[in-house]
Amino acid sequence: MSVRHWGQGDAPALLLHCTLAHGGAWAGLARHLGERLSMVAPDLLAHGAGPAADPSRDFHDQATEAAARHLPDRPAHLIGHSFGATVALRLALDAPERVRSLILFEPVLFCAANGPGRAAHDAHFATLPAAMAAGDLAQAGRVFLDLWGAEGFDGLPDAQQAYVTKRIWIPQATEPALVGDRADILARLPKLQIPTLLMQGGDAPPVVAEINARLAADLPNATRSTIVGAGHMAPLTHPAQAAAAITRFLDTL
Repeated sequence: MSVRHWGQGDAPALLLHCTLAHGGAWAGLARHLGERLSMVAPDLLAHGAGPAADPSRDFHDQATEAAARHLPDRPAHLIGHSFGATVALRLALDAPERVRSLILFEPVLFCAANGPGRAAHDAHFATLPAAMAAGDLAQAGRVFLDLWGAEGFDGLPDAQQAYVTKRIWIPQATEPALVGDRADILARLPKLQIPTLLMQGGDAPPVVAEINARLAADLPNATRSTIVGAGHMAPLTHPAQAAAAITRFLDTL
C-alpha cells in the first residue's frame, strides 16, 4: 500500500510523514480528525511503497514533485511532520492556490536556524558521514534516531532496523535543500499568506525552536503551538494532543 485514506470530513487534507517512516505513521492522529477531515497519506519518495529516487536528481525536488501528485482537486489542508513538513511548506510556496492551510510539526529546515541549537545539532551529526562511509549503517541509524526518534535504534524490532538501515542515506540526500536552501525557501516565506500552524514538542531538540522562531517571524500568518511532554515524534506518541491543537487551529479559519 503506497497511499492511505482516512476520515469522512468535508475538508480535504494531505498528510506528509517524516524521514524513515511511511504514510501509515499518521494512523493514530487520523483517528482523532476523521470527522473533520478527509485525509490522504502517501508514502513519500524512497519510503515504504513510494516511488524510487533518481540519484542523478535533487532528492527534495523529486519528493516535492511526487507529493504534489496527491494534492486534492480543491484547496486542502497540508499537514507535515519533520521532512514531510518541509515538503508541505515547499508545495504551499509553489502552488499557494491549492492550499487552505499549513500545519507543520517540527519542519527540519536547518537553514532557518543559526543559534546554539543548530550548533548542537551539527555536532551530534558530525559522526554520521563517517559511519556511512565505513558502511556501518546500524551506527548511522543510531546517530539519527538518538536525536530524532521516539526510541533508539537498538530497541527497534529487526524488521524496523532493516527498514531504517536501507534508507539511512536519505538524511544526507536532503541536505542541499534543508541545509543549503537549494529550493530558495527562506527568501519566499514573507510572501506566503496561507494560515500556518507551527507545532513542536516541549522536549524537542533545541534546533526546532530556532527553526520555528524564524518561520514564525517570516511567515505573515503563522501561529505556534507546543505539546508539553512530547518530543519530535509527537504526531505518533501524542496523537490526541496533536489533534486537539490542530482542531483548535482549524476552528480559527
